[in-house]
Formats: sequence, C-alpha cells, structure tokens
Amino acid sequence: MLAFLPLCAWAQFTVSGLVTSQDQSLPGATISVQNTFKGTVSDANGHYKLRNLPAGKHTLQVSFIGYETTTKEVEVIGNQTIGFDLRKSALVADEIVVTATRATSKSAVTFTNVGKELLQKQNLGQDLPFLLNQTPSVVVSSDAGAGVGYTGIRIRGSDPTRINVTVNGIPLNDAESHGVFWVNTPDFASSVDNIQIQRGVGTSTNGAASFGATVNVQTNQLNEKPYAEIGNSYGSFNTWRHTAKVGTGLIDGKWAFDGRLSKISSDGYVDRAFSDLKSFFLSGGYYQGGTMLKLNVFSGDQVTYQAWNGVPENLLRTNRTYNAYTYDNQTDNYRQDHYQFFFAHEWNRHWNVNAALHYTRGLGYFEEFKPDDALDGYGIADVVIGADTIRNSDIIRRRWLDNHFYGAVWSVSYNSLKRLTAVLGGGWNNYQGGHFGEVIWARFAGNSAIRQRYYQDEAQKTDFNSYAKANYDLTARLNAFADVQYRRIAYTFIGFDRAGQNVPQSADYHFFNPKFGLTYQLSPESNAYASYGIANREPTRDDFVASTPQSRPVAEQLRNVEIGYRRQAKQYRLTANYYLMAYRNQLILTGQVNDVGNYTRANIARSHRTGIELEGSLTLARRWMLAANTTLSRNRIRSHREFIDNYDTGTQETREYGATDIAFSPNAIMAGTLTYKPVKNLEISWLAKRVGKQYLDNTSNESRKLDAFLTNDLRLNYAWKPKSVKEIAFALLANNVFNHLYEPNGYTFSYIAEGRLATENFFYPQAGANFLVSVNVKF
Repeated sequence: MLAFLPLCAWAQFTVSGLVTSQDQSLPGATISVQNTFKGTVSDANGHYKLRNLPAGKHTLQVSFIGYETTTKEVEVIGNQTIGFDLRKSALVADEIVVTATRATSKSAVTFTNVGKELLQKQNLGQDLPFLLNQTPSVVVSSDAGAGVGYTGIRIRGSDPTRINVTVNGIPLNDAESHGVFWVNTPDFASSVDNIQIQRGVGTSTNGAASFGATVNVQTNQLNEKPYAEIGNSYGSFNTWRHTAKVGTGLIDGKWAFDGRLSKISSDGYVDRAFSDLKSFFLSGGYYQGGTMLKLNVFSGDQVTYQAWNGVPENLLRTNRTYNAYTYDNQTDNYRQDHYQFFFAHEWNRHWNVNAALHYTRGLGYFEEFKPDDALDGYGIADVVIGADTIRNSDIIRRRWLDNHFYGAVWSVSYNSLKRLTAVLGGGWNNYQGGHFGEVIWARFAGNSAIRQRYYQDEAQKTDFNSYAKANYDLTARLNAFADVQYRRIAYTFIGFDRAGQNVPQSADYHFFNPKFGLTYQLSPESNAYASYGIANREPTRDDFVASTPQSRPVAEQLRNVEIGYRRQAKQYRLTANYYLMAYRNQLILTGQVNDVGNYTRANIARSHRTGIELEGSLTLARRWMLAANTTLSRNRIRSHREFIDNYDTGTQETREYGATDIAFSPNAIMAGTLTYKPVKNLEISWLAKRVGKQYLDNTSNESRKLDAFLTNDLRLNYAWKPKSVKEIAFALLANNVFNHLYEPNGYTFSYIAEGRLATENFFYPQAGANFLVSVNVKF
C-alpha cells in the first residue's frame, strides 16, 4: 500500500464524460481545468476527454453560450467518467452580441484573446494600443512619447488604416481615412470586458476590410451584483487618471445599469505635448428570459497639443523632446459621441438573432499658426497699403471635421448541436462628413471677416455588406470552415477634375471576399488548421480628393494563407502559425507628383508579407509563469519606382528598385512576460519587448531607418481585501526601466538641391525611464 502512494502521485489519468442539458448533448462546450492551461471542447456528440491529469484534486469548469457556467471539484485517483448537466441561463448572455464576428478554436483563423483581468493589470491610464503591446506582431507608438494622447498600433507591419476595429460588432474606423484615433476614446479600456485580435484577413465582420488584423472589442458584460469602484493613477510627466465606476447589478431580475466617468491629463514627454482627456460610458440593459435590450452611450472629449511634426534627426542626441510648434494654442480639439442599441433574442437551443442600431457624432478642429502664408490660398485679396502690396501674412486657422456616422448591423446564428454552426449577417452604414477651414486671425486680413471659410467639402459614404459563414464537422476530428462576404461602397466627395477644378465626384466599389479553411483535431489538447482568404479594400479619402479620376489609384487586394498548430496542456499553451499575405495593387508613397500637383500614393503590382508567429505560456513552478511570443517575417515589394523632387530643375527624377523591404515592417518582433507570485494577491511581472530594424520608406535605404530597440518594464499588482471594502488594488508600472532611447515611428523625404541628394528624417522618440502608480478601491 505504501508503495502505491508515490506511484499514484506521479501517475497521469484521463477524465472524460458527456456534457448535456435536459438529457440532450451539448457539442462545442468548453471544458477547462482551473489554474492550468489545460482544456478541451466537447465533440459533435457532447463527449469530452481530458488526458494526462496528475493524481490529486482538480477543479473542472464547463461553459457554453446561453448556459450557466458550472464548476466541479474532482479527486483524480484513476481514469474517471464525469458528466456535466448545464442549466439553461435565464438571461441571454452579452456574448451573443459579438459571437457572429468572433473566431473559435474550430475556426481556421489566427487569433489572440485578451481578457479583462490582463487589461486591468496594465491599465493605469495609457491608451488601449499600449495595453496590447505584449500581443504577437504588435508595435505601438505615441506622438507625445508617453502612451497618452495620439497613439498608434501596427500589427504585422500594417498601420491603423489597415486594421479593422469593431466595438460590440459596430465599426469604429473612420469611414473616410480608415484609421482609428484612440485619443477620441480615452480610458476606454476601463469599460472593456475582452478583446479578440485576429491577424490576417480573419473572419467576415462589419466595417472596413482587414488588411493586417481585426481588433474585436467587447464592452462590459452583465454584472448581476451591484458594485462601485474609484481609481486614481499618477505618474511621470504629471500624468493623472481619475476613474469612477458604478453598477446597479440586476434589479428585479430584469434591469441592469452601469456607468463610468474618467479624466486623464498629462504634460507628455515631448515639449508642450499635453493631453486633457475626458470620457464617460453609460449602459442600461433589460433582460427577460431569452431576450436582451441594451443601450450603450459613450463619449470622449480631447484637447491635445500637437506633436505631429516629430523631431529632426540632427536633434535626437541633443534635444529629444523638441517640438517645432510654439504657438500656445496649437491644439487638436475633438469630441466624439457613440450611441449603440442592441436587441438579442434566443428563439431556442438552435437559433439566436442579434441586431444593433448605432450613431456616432463627431465634431472638432485643429488650430495652427501659419507664418508668412500666402493670402490667396485663403480667398483673401492682397492688402494694399500706400505703395506696398502685401501678399503674405501670419495666419491662425482652424480646420474642422463635422461628421455623422450611423447604421445597423445584424446576424442570425444557427447551431445544430451536432455538426453544423452557421451565421448569416451584415450591416448598412452611412457616413456624412463636413470638412471646412476657417481663418480666425490674420496679421493682414484686408476685407475678410473673422472665421472666413477658405474651403468647404461635403462627403458621403455608404457601406453595405452581407456575409454567410459556417463550421461543419466532416468527421469526428475534421472541421471545415467557409465564409463569404459581399461588400458595396458608394462614395461622393469634392475632388479635382482634369482642369484642376474642385467638382463633385463619386466612386463605387463591389467586393467579394471569400474565405475557407480546415481544422483537424489531432488530440483533445491540440489541433492544426489551414485557411485561405481574400480581402479587397478601397482607397482612403486623401487618395480620392488629391487626384483626378484619371490618376486615382485602384482598389487593393490581399490574398492570405494561414497554417497553424494549437496545443493546450496542463502546464503550457502553445500556438505556432505560418502566414503569407500577398498583395495586389498595394498602395504606397513613391514621392510622385500627380496630374494636379499633389503627392499621392501609387499602386504597386506585387508585394507580400510572410512569416511565422510563435505564442505560448508556461507554468515554470508553483509561483512562476512565463508568457512569450515571437514573429519572424519577411516583408517585400517586388519592384517599384521612387520619385525625387529636383529643386534645381523644377522636375522629378526617378530611381528604380528591385526587391525592397516594406516600410515600418520589422523582420523580428518579440515579447515576453515573466511573472512571480511570492505571496497571495501579490504579482510581480517583468515585461520585455524587442522590435527589429524598420525602414522609413520602401527603398531599404540604411540612412532612412528606425533602429532596433529593446525595452524592459516592471509591473507590480497587489490586491488587499479588508473587511470594510471588497478590495483595494495597488499597481506600479515602471516603463523602460533601463532608460533605453528609442523611436518606433517616424517619416522621411528626400530632394535634390545644388546638385546633391538630401534626405531629412523625422522621428517620434518615446520616453526613457518613467512610471505610473495607481490605487483602485472596489465596493
């Protein structure tokens, strides 16, 4: 008997069983072993199997959309059969709102999920891109250098205009520029429950086409119990964040209300690059059996001093915080209000429907001082004073954006509870954008009036899409995935004609975006997948308004291959994938001046991104855990032509290039987090990030590059749970602890003057060693 005890302690056993509800099997239920990476999904008949469980006590958790999550503690002393009978949830889960656009373990898609717990550990006031910095293939940057204000994110080298972002399935990207400006949603992470990042084409969703990744954000889910929370953060550069959150919990089993109010301010690392940001989030929901009605209202109001020009290369060593702007009100001022109304209904165990109406109102301007600018560019006549004619003047101008974005998205989902799950969905969105400029002051203004408008442009864009996608179990182990989308864009705007006059114009596009793939379940712990998808994307506003119909670029196309392997064991989790993103007619800046004298992007015939991504987590010991990811890639343009202004002759010279690197596409991106838990409720994490060399343009010129960099951060999280309150959480984030000087973003331009080629590089330096501390009290 004594000899049996150590044998039992080292033995590995299998726990299997059936997941049911009211004597009917539940395929696709998630079964996980708490405090480990181990988990599996029930098969087409509701069966599951967890292999290689060591002897001892384990807590198994089973979850399935529309059903109450169930946990069961088991004592494993041998192979066992344990069944789970899930109870139907009395309330429709918030997950139904985003289910149609999310990837699952059966999807042949490369994705990473980021949960609320991880977001909140890192959320001390920086913008959402910085909270995602440790995810695979990501590079983030900040104009002000400290992660507050204007921030950006690139995924697989793709810039924000090529990353589709949705909030609860509703598009967030600007309809014309395609970008997402996180400064307009300050402290939004405090109202986020989870995020899924799909790299590559991904699954069909609403909004602009994904040409690098999709970031699918889900806001707060139902809290059945009342709560309140007050949080305050302070850090370097006089950075402050104040946040208050409150929720009623479920009232009379039907109603729930949540709210958040936030204020963030920072002086910024770069001179005068301050940020003054305010936001709120309100949500009210009605839950009755299989029906949910919910209204979200959130808003952001921002004033930021401009740091858009960057720092000239010759000042990086002596004045890294240099800001060319000195006018005291050189600011960006913008407010954006979002309204989202959701209806979700579960007809029965097989069918559910989700529909949403949305409206976004944006209004704001940026103000700038323009020294010695030509008066005729503002519709102001030359000023004659005696014998002198004044044609130039110092001017202060405001450039306004006044827009409305509204529409509807919908989906109908079917689950046979056997082999087939399917979704039919789509959306219709309309954008109305007013663009105009005002002169609010001029040293010499002639007969012009205050706020004289010197340009005005009205644009409208309608985006309709419909999609159908399905997962089907061909066998007990082999699953097929198919996804087809039709997208139609109608765009009207003011643009140049061949005579150089601004006249009303229009553009229409019809896109067909198919995707398909296979997933093979190698074992209960692992699977392999392969997929192929096509995405098409229209040009941005600048491409339209700065060209004529004859010089206008054509739409881009991406063909994406993903091949991957996923394994989830007790002590570790591993994902490995290969990707190929082949572009046709990708748009890049070449320096060419078009037929109306503007620098615009041009289509290049062939380019591609290809690489491998490795992502994993490992429990090293009882108190230690390591999470890391690596991307090794090759990002190439087959051939293109560069145009360089010759100021001596007033013409442009050309240079031909063979294979070169795509701008802002490092060949290596690595991230790692080592976490130590010395005592209960205390967590110490070391975060490292390395980004390889990047080129500022598409010439692979060593004199036009961003150097590789390595940063190291230290994060401490401690939760104290006194009797008087639910929790008091303390956090410290020490960024760039070794004070490494680096620049993750910049731009370049070249010209010929006095017979010589000159290149000017500008960079956006990030802060050296800096810190943030926070205290959050939960009631």
